[in-house]
Amino acid sequence: MRVVLDTNVLLAGIATHGLCEAVLDACLGADPPVVVLSEHILGEVAKHLGTKFKMPPEEVREAVAMLRSQTELVEPAAVSADACRDPDDLPVLGTLIAAGADCLVTGDKDLLSLGQFGGKPILSPRQFYEQLHGS
Repeated sequence: MRVVLDTNVLLAGIATHGLCEAVLDACLGADPPVVVLSEHILGEVAKHLGTKFKMPPEEVREAVAMLRSQTELVEPAAVSADACRDPDDLPVLGTLIAAGADCLVTGDKDLLSLGQFGGKPILSPRQFYEQLHGS
C-alpha cells in the first residue's frame, strides 16, 4: 500500500499524542505502508512545527530528516486550479497523483469534502487507521 499523509496528519503525529501519532507510528513501523511525500509537504511541516508548535529549530530539522529518510519523495503532478477550493491544497493532490498512492490521509475538511481525487479515496485519519487495523 502506498499512502500520502497530509501536513496536518504529520504535524499532529509528530507534535501531539493521539490518533495521528498512532497513524504515523503504523506507517513508519514494521511492515508499514509506503508513505509518499513531496518537498511541498515537508516544507509545510517544517514551517508549522517551528511556528504553530514552537518546536526548536534543531528538533524541526531532526523531524524533517526522519520523515525524509523513512518516506519516498515525489514531485507533485500538475493539478487543475479548479480541483479544490483551497489553492494551497493543489500540491497535496498533485502528490497523491504523482505518488500513484492508494489514498490520501488528511484532516483538512476541504480535501475530505472531495471524497476522492483521481479515483483515489481521501480518508480521515480515523478511517485510515480503521482500514489498517481491519475495523
